[in-house]
Amino acid sequence: MSSTQPKVGFVSLGCPKALVDSERILTQLKSEGYQVSSSYADADLVVVNTCGFIDSAVQESLDAIGEALAENGKVIVTGCLGKSEDKIRAAHPSVLKVTGPHAYEEVMGAVHQYLPPKHDPFMDLVPPQGIRLTPKHYAYLKISEGCNHRCTFCIIPSMRGDLVSRPVGSVLQEAENLAKAGVKELLVISQDTSAYGVDLKYKLDFWGGRPLKTRMLEMCEALGTLGVWVRLHYVYPYPHVDNIIPLMAEGKILPYLDIPFQHGSPTVLARMKRPAHAENTLNRIRKWREICPDLTIRSTFIVGFPGETEAEFEELLVWLKEADLDRVGCFTYSPVEGAAANELADPVPEDVKQERYERFMALAAEISAARLQKKIGLEMDVLVDEIDLEEGVAIARSKADAPEIDGNVFIESDNVGAIRPGDIVRVRITDANEYDLFAECVEPA
Repeated sequence: MSSTQPKVGFVSLGCPKALVDSERILTQLKSEGYQVSSSYADADLVVVNTCGFIDSAVQESLDAIGEALAENGKVIVTGCLGKSEDKIRAAHPSVLKVTGPHAYEEVMGAVHQYLPPKHDPFMDLVPPQGIRLTPKHYAYLKISEGCNHRCTFCIIPSMRGDLVSRPVGSVLQEAENLAKAGVKELLVISQDTSAYGVDLKYKLDFWGGRPLKTRMLEMCEALGTLGVWVRLHYVYPYPHVDNIIPLMAEGKILPYLDIPFQHGSPTVLARMKRPAHAENTLNRIRKWREICPDLTIRSTFIVGFPGETEAEFEELLVWLKEADLDRVGCFTYSPVEGAAANELADPVPEDVKQERYERFMALAAEISAARLQKKIGLEMDVLVDEIDLEEGVAIARSKADAPEIDGNVFIESDNVGAIRPGDIVRVRITDANEYDLFAECVEPA
């Protein structure tokens, strides 16, 4: 053990929701006097926060555990794969402890057991916003855990449980702390953002002495008063989402919706047991854009779902053309251990899945390129993520771009050294390709 404060190494895998879990554990570690080590060799033990959603993520998690054991020897495992302790211990029997997702107290208990703290309350300070794994200028704001839906391809509820919403006062206090700490963009995440507060029956809570319902609309209205970019992720298209669009049109939150549509064929969506699958989404999208013309919609889709016929796939392509979505991702269906879809008849051959994936992405790229071409000549504010001094380029994002999943805005400037990550800069768009924009500075925003 270290002669000074004990040191914990940390490996965080998976989605932004898992990243927030990691941030919470790290904040608790820091508040108890632990140091966080950036290397295996310097750490007294290592915590690995795993992902277990699909087979490739499971293997990545098992490999990360193995690497931590080889390099350090003392490993605590947490996260979604922790629900399958037998699988972890079959591969790595020497791990110290295995816990499931968002099991903060269990993780801390294991750390206390194998590496007791040496806390000095006069020396160990934690900033009000906690410990973050994202750059200083943006942060993920997790508003709930779990999900009440039982989509046939998904095992998230079995790993993370049913919906548990945070009281709105807690969410807004964290958001306020982040804004005061200099965060410029808040990315609201959950398994189902639209269902926020349903489990609490929209219970009344307080923020700054102000009464608010724990509900999506009231939360978004309050977040819109903080003076930062607010971006909504994982929004199911329930009818009440219509009430959020005017807030976007008024500039209170970003005109951006991340909606996991997953498919365009009603029969495939029914087999997937997707919530809100019966909604007339194309008509809703048209109405949203009438209210907020600048609205950006991103989504993800699955092709090759069991039983998907060529006609159903063509139906998806027609839907995609009509929807004219800005940002689109696609996956070929992959069986996940424990998912109900594994029992469905007529699995699609792998070569057919791949061929459909390629056709889908070709159309998506064509749509994206056409939409981005319309932005050439426009002026807009962009948020700078990093600077490449060698290339003389600042890499930024527009209000239409979430970090790591959407495109970038590349700003060419002779004075790029004067721009800093976290700056909001006014630019003019000069060119575009299938996914990215190119710009020149107009003036700092």
